[in-house]
Amino acid sequence: MALIKSISGIRGTIGGASGEALTPIDVVKFTAAFGTWALKQANGQGRTIVVGRDARLSGDMVNKLVVGTLQGLGIDVVDLGLSTTPTVEMAVPAKKAIGGIILTASHNPKQWNALKLLNQHGEFISDADGQQVLQLAEAEAFDFAPVTKLGQHTTDNTFLKKHIKAILTLPLVDVEAIQAKNFRVVVDAVNSSGGIAVPLLLEALGVKTVEKLFCEPTGDFAHNPEPLPENLRDIAKVLEKGSFDLGIVVDPDVDRLALVCEDGSMFGEEYTLVAVADYILKAQGGGNTVSNLSSTRALRDVTEKQGGSYSAAAVGEVNVVTMMKQTNAVIGGEGNGGIIYPELHYGRDALVGIALFLTHLAKSGLTMTRLRASYPNYFISKNKIELTPDINTDKVLEQMQKRYAKQPVNTIDGVKIEFDKEWVHLRKSNTEPIIRIYAESDSNATADHLAQKIIGDIKEIISAKA
Repeated sequence: MALIKSISGIRGTIGGASGEALTPIDVVKFTAAFGTWALKQANGQGRTIVVGRDARLSGDMVNKLVVGTLQGLGIDVVDLGLSTTPTVEMAVPAKKAIGGIILTASHNPKQWNALKLLNQHGEFISDADGQQVLQLAEAEAFDFAPVTKLGQHTTDNTFLKKHIKAILTLPLVDVEAIQAKNFRVVVDAVNSSGGIAVPLLLEALGVKTVEKLFCEPTGDFAHNPEPLPENLRDIAKVLEKGSFDLGIVVDPDVDRLALVCEDGSMFGEEYTLVAVADYILKAQGGGNTVSNLSSTRALRDVTEKQGGSYSAAAVGEVNVVTMMKQTNAVIGGEGNGGIIYPELHYGRDALVGIALFLTHLAKSGLTMTRLRASYPNYFISKNKIELTPDINTDKVLEQMQKRYAKQPVNTIDGVKIEFDKEWVHLRKSNTEPIIRIYAESDSNATADHLAQKIIGDIKEIISAKA
């Protein structure tokens, strides 16, 4: 059982003891804290909060708890029901709401759920704001409304179509070019909200041949929902038969996009952002980009090739968005398949990523494999070490920084060590009790070797403290 409070929201497993998992009591407490914070921020200028959820098994239960708690605070709730994270993000400012709550644990397995918290702009709340919410929760400093001032609950199932319509009107989304290619597409939506959203988008883009895998939004995930190669064997087998042009995979809340090539090989989750950024930079004649410290160097390469400037932010969507605003970036995101396109909104959005990528693929005239081969070839070895209560993670990272003091080291988020065009990034996860160790090089073997060398160093440091 686990309950994690971080910049990524309140995330936990369903079932167990209060305070040790995401129980109904915890859902109510943190919802009440967020609602109280949002009302204070609004200062009388509104009292509406937008709520949406993915299809996971606990979603309906958690939704009822969240909606009832917000109503109890005197807050009006606009309930989007089954939705996507980016759709909720767009609905918040459209409804002039004071905030939003998305009920999703993103890529985590089905026993998890979470409250993702949005400010009045439809963007994730900052770390400082998150600390205020946690303090309110700890103190249970809630003042519920009398019976005559309870909030109203309304449902609105129109926003997904509005989201798609907004995507279609973007200047760099070329529906005619996509239609002309007659793409044959396989979709894996892991039995969540993407099973509704992605086929609707493809239909609107004029894609007529769509093979659906796991597109029934039952919430009973057909495989591990994180869109990593080892979890995408089913869609790869379909594409290996040679009857389709590409595969599209989204996570349960549709803010991460992974692509599969026509031969069943992985385009690479890291290269979703690289390809979309390449298209936008060429179309606009350059511009600045941002990704997080754990993302591939390939984005920097394609950005600088077009005369733009690349910046790296700490891991976490809110950090990337902050950096994008500071640098006036035209495109940004995270190497986990997260596309943030400010022309639409400041949030990771697999749907806009699909539309932009299909436009790029159509105009390139290339197959998926040939398009992938046109980009700088880097490999990231992704590893993790499970944390135990006796491990002082901060001390471990501090020792690693000292051990590699002769190399360029970035400490804005954990420790990132650079070795010419290779790097290793060590950081505590925001969503799981682990240390992530990512290493990148121009070959898989070298990246793995570099990662294992660093893991060995960490284990040596931990053993020395034992």
